[in-house]
Amino acid sequence: MNFIYFHCFILFISLHGVISNRRNVLDSRICFADGFSFGVATASYQIEGAWNVSGKGEGIWDRYTHAHPEIVVDRSNGDVADGSYYKVKKDVALLRELGISFYRFSIAWSRILPNGLSNYVNEDGIRYYKELLAELRRNHITPVVTMYHFDLPQSLQELGGWTNPIMAEYFVDYARVLLDTFGDEVKIWLTFNEPYTFCEDGYGGIEAPGANSSGFEDYMCGHNVLRAHGMVYRMFDKEYRKKIGGHMGITLDFSWLEPATTSEEDQQAAETARQFYFGWFAHPIFSKSGDYPPIMRSMIDANSKRQGFYHSRLPYFTPEEVKMIRGAYDFLGLNHYTTYLIKHGSRRLGVQPSFVDDMNVIKFQKDEWPKTNSSWLKVVPWGFRKALNWVRLNYRNPKTLITENGVSFERGLRDTKRVNYIDSYLRALHTAIHQDGCLVVGYAYWSFLDNFEWTRGFSERFGLFEVDYQSPNLTRTARLSAKYYTNVAKTGCLPNNFADYTYNTD
Repeated sequence: MNFIYFHCFILFISLHGVISNRRNVLDSRICFADGFSFGVATASYQIEGAWNVSGKGEGIWDRYTHAHPEIVVDRSNGDVADGSYYKVKKDVALLRELGISFYRFSIAWSRILPNGLSNYVNEDGIRYYKELLAELRRNHITPVVTMYHFDLPQSLQELGGWTNPIMAEYFVDYARVLLDTFGDEVKIWLTFNEPYTFCEDGYGGIEAPGANSSGFEDYMCGHNVLRAHGMVYRMFDKEYRKKIGGHMGITLDFSWLEPATTSEEDQQAAETARQFYFGWFAHPIFSKSGDYPPIMRSMIDANSKRQGFYHSRLPYFTPEEVKMIRGAYDFLGLNHYTTYLIKHGSRRLGVQPSFVDDMNVIKFQKDEWPKTNSSWLKVVPWGFRKALNWVRLNYRNPKTLITENGVSFERGLRDTKRVNYIDSYLRALHTAIHQDGCLVVGYAYWSFLDNFEWTRGFSERFGLFEVDYQSPNLTRTARLSAKYYTNVAKTGCLPNNFADYTYNTD
């Protein structure tokens, strides 16, 4: 492990942040080490609004929510969202009040390149993000920027989107514009957010673009996204690192997958599920050998043959591509929310090919696990520690930044259940770092604000700040959890007594 490099990364994470002013007191509280950073996260489509303002092009979620409002549970869309496009100073002032040291946000591809291609750059898009970056800099908050967070320009989707191999080249062109334009101000980059989610749910399911082609288009999407990530990272490493500095990674989502029983069959099923859900994108980048996980390759190849296909539905990388993608990271961005139980499946011959059929496992959650306002999200903090240790053991303990962890509950300011969620997951994270040796350097809560949660619309509230979507000003109001998180971010310590967090309207 290169400790000099590690400390350089810490420096960038906490650049100009309040974390350097923190004093970890030697008392009975659980405290993170000096240099550990706290932040919050958002994404462009979910908060910006201004969907067709000042030259912005149409994105896949614009088209999808307008054409199919019935797909979203409350028939809403991101046309206005939180109006953050118009509220840069207001929102950054709230970030400053939180006492965080970094803010993770994404750039909307179609706000920078309206038709998705680099032949026309929208100057207003440049202005907007320059304004945001300048305001963050004035408030000593480090930007962590995601290049792609589920918002492909619609014009590129009409060429096949991520199922078209040429999309990797277009993503390189887009990334070059971002690095040329913002590279002097942004030192921490993420190429993609959760490629499993937008490939499986978007190309394999009913989220935008709604291809609903699991077992085919989801694998094509994943293949081209991995190629695109490797190409952009190698370009950054070769052409930009010495010139502008900085670090680049990718954010992957990892719900912990626990065997439902102690049987050997279920133990193997759980490991297979981990390789499909997480290893699909992690193994090509973070493993020593690269390429797809062997179990994923063998099972999909065998299923494709059984189903009568001449070629595997999972594409093959060339040897040059395996080498290009392997090791294409400076750090891992990790999103974690919840845990599932896994038991061995019972495949039925002749069923429609799909990701689930290829994996042949059954995924479920215990009824008694605490519920939230998201049907998929139950509160299981011990799974966070297990997920982090699985990454440590399987991928040589990569430097990791928690880019999302959070929970949705009902509207209201006295959100004690959210405080309990954050506290319990931070305790699990602290144990993973300080007892197990997981190399985690920072934590971002999802989300800074309530926002548009894709096909769940505004029905799920994740924000530390509640947004009043009925008010003309989209009023933001701090929740109890904001008070809790501010204390954690400023001190680096978890409180002993939740009674300290009584909501005061003054």
